[in-house]
Amino acid sequence: MPLLKVDRISCRYGDQTVVSDLSFHVNRGEIVSLLGPSGCGKTTALRAIAGFEPIHGGKILIDQQTASDAGFIVPPESRRIGMVFQDYALFPHLTVRDNIGFGLRKLKPGERDEQVQHLLEATRLQSLGERYPHELSGGQQQRVALARALAPRPELLLMDEPFSNLDVDLRERLSHEVRDILKREGITGILVTHDQHEAFAVSDKIGVMHAGEILQWDTPYNLYHEPNSRQVADFIGQGRFITGRVVNPETFDTALGQLEANRSCTEGVGKSVDLLIRPDDIVPDQQGDIEATIIDKAFKGAETLYTLQLASGDTLLSLFPSHHEHQTGEQVRVRLEAEHLICFPQPE
Repeated sequence: MPLLKVDRISCRYGDQTVVSDLSFHVNRGEIVSLLGPSGCGKTTALRAIAGFEPIHGGKILIDQQTASDAGFIVPPESRRIGMVFQDYALFPHLTVRDNIGFGLRKLKPGERDEQVQHLLEATRLQSLGERYPHELSGGQQQRVALARALAPRPELLLMDEPFSNLDVDLRERLSHEVRDILKREGITGILVTHDQHEAFAVSDKIGVMHAGEILQWDTPYNLYHEPNSRQVADFIGQGRFITGRVVNPETFDTALGQLEANRSCTEGVGKSVDLLIRPDDIVPDQQGDIEATIIDKAFKGAETLYTLQLASGDTLLSLFPSHHEHQTGEQVRVRLEAEHLICFPQPE
């Protein structure tokens, strides 16, 4: 049975519905993300799970017990939930050790000290226990906030944009650390974020949200390679759409030749469709059968992302090893190596 079940919930602020008919479940030990742009309802959904917001329809169950439904709400402190906020919310007058132990005042002193020391070590803060928050870096403060939330041994940890105040490199490193800590401690987690790289690094499952609804609930791999809609395909990862003409439900005539899709197209024979091509589908190859012109480039360290234009006018993205240096306007040869080719109806 899932630890958390969100069953067709809706949330409103006045006359405005911000979450509509939202459903998903989280199994014990899983880490999931609600991913989407600002205003899509993901933080409201998280606050409803925490018990900070009422729901106006549906039901939230934690460990098979009703935590919220229309007209009923179990208070946050009775839900065995931990929360990590965007701004860390540390107590500035308490040391790291006392911040972590703040919610453990009901334990015997020996048990409290043992749990605090365990979390100091789990979060690699054991040498910083006597420091105050203003003496720590942003990443260290975030790890203190995480340790404090984990200290009471919650059933479920909720994280609301916890890395957004950090620089890109630290954000990526800390997201991997948080996943390792939660998996090691056996804690179920939900992350709310607008950053797909964070969601990919942390999550077993991701719900892509738009306008208060989940467009697709799936693994990071499937969201990237098997988006169920053009909207998800546009939001997740990078790529370009090229035009194809339907020969049969799995075959298309395109500027790259005749291509086979791995998912049947519902458009009729002869119809024009758009096919999603990811940068990793286009492989540099001096003997390749596709010739293209470089019209833009972005150096990314180990790789360079090139924007390529075909003779047809279609554009593609391709990742080259960065030691293969090419200039804008140069002709290059590539080949298509796409194991996941998805078609979408063309926008009206």
